[in-house]
Amino acid sequence: MNVRFEYLYRDAGNFKNWGELVFSNPHNIEVDVVASMAENAFIEKTYFIASKVHIPDLHFEKYNKQLDHGWHEFHTFVATEETANDLLGRNIEEFIESLRYATSE
Repeated sequence: MNVRFEYLYRDAGNFKNWGELVFSNPHNIEVDVVASMAENAFIEKTYFIASKVHIPDLHFEKYNKQLDHGWHEFHTFVATEETANDLLGRNIEEFIESLRYATSE
């Protein structure tokens, strides 16, 4: 079973753009365990910078200096039969490791 990572960009005006990626899960880690592992890697258990973990940035097309910031927000992990589509071909454990690395810098 693969794992779908759902995330969003929410600007200061509370406007949202949603995104998702599917990662392979070769060790069949349960999604609640994946979520727990990821929460320990996120900033304040929720936030991350998309470019630092090499996933699509969800900022709006037009930059608004009064509303925009750098953080994206974790929404959920879902077990899925969907095909993995991470452009770097990472599995879920490798993605979580990239989160750990990105937030430790």
